[in-house]
Amino acid sequence: MAVPKKKTSKAKSRSRRASAWRIKTPARSTCPRCQSAKLPHTVCGNCGWYNGRQAIEVD
Repeated sequence: MAVPKKKTSKAKSRSRRASAWRIKTPARSTCPRCQSAKLPHTVCGNCGWYNGRQAIEVD
């Protein structure tokens, strides 16, 4: 079994773990009907359309 030659420093191990903490901004796309920003593959909250049809009633 492989044995490490040197101890991994605290900074090295903590920086490796910290890469999962990064906050990524969610992807955005534009609604083809009203041109407002929305999440991809979801119903537009502004007009209620999804995939070329009225999915929900929006007041």
